[in-house]
Amino acid sequence: MSNIEIDAKSGFCFGVVNAIKKAEEELAKGGILYCLGDIVHNNLEVDRLEKLGLRTINHEEFAQLKNAKVLLRAHGEPPSTYEVAKQNNIEIIDASCPVVLRLQKKIHGKYSQEIGNETQIVIYGENGHAEVNGLLGQTESNAVVIEKKEDLDMLDFSKNICLFSQTTKPLDGFSEIIEIMQNRMIGDAKFEFFDTICRQVSNRIPNIKEFATKHDIIFFVAGEKSSNGKVLFGECKKYNPNSYFITTPDDIDVSVINKSSSIGICGATSTPKWQMEDVEAKIEEIRLKLL
Repeated sequence: MSNIEIDAKSGFCFGVVNAIKKAEEELAKGGILYCLGDIVHNNLEVDRLEKLGLRTINHEEFAQLKNAKVLLRAHGEPPSTYEVAKQNNIEIIDASCPVVLRLQKKIHGKYSQEIGNETQIVIYGENGHAEVNGLLGQTESNAVVIEKKEDLDMLDFSKNICLFSQTTKPLDGFSEIIEIMQNRMIGDAKFEFFDTICRQVSNRIPNIKEFATKHDIIFFVAGEKSSNGKVLFGECKKYNPNSYFITTPDDIDVSVINKSSSIGICGATSTPKWQMEDVEAKIEEIRLKLL
């Protein structure tokens, strides 16, 4: 009989927990509650909340709203979103993650301080990601977004550079970018960096390594839109080649389940515990049929 374990350290980070709690509290009051963008990068959790009455909208739809109530998710928003809300009499339920808000404040402060000094504000992050869009807004979209080391050629290393990071990026990738940039600085140009990576997210990587190596098979549960999920699954696959990315129990390949296997179930910071429990129940069902 197979041993099945759900990783106790997987699942929602506190920022997502807070956003969902605020959404549920507002929905319980009745009335219409909109959410600007998917509240979490997990379709099943979004569907669950939409059944409770949450309405997901995009920024174009948000700009057309008036006299409404809108929840801002954990990723944070640029200043322009708050300006639109004020103009259109929109009540904001702000569920922006405190870690993201602190980062926004740091970037805005540095940008305001360096205006006119030709200092390049650089963000190590994913272009187009909701959090990065919010960070760019703190610099009036003047910051440069670096996704990988090859993108560093966009910078002028003879001028001052100040580096920040999206909160959910891996620490080792950030460290590599820092080292390369330090070595490429020219003359008297100054290089400054701020470690703004969320440890609750980055610490998932050593945990995933430990969890993945103790099981024969890993089922990693996450939404396809989750950037954090992609990173963590990559770590799973690195330490356990028998790792499978799934979004629902129906994605499970029956042929990989062996009666004597040790099976681990883990997920992203955007994966609810109930989703991993559904996967566990499905594996149990499959296992019984194999007996």
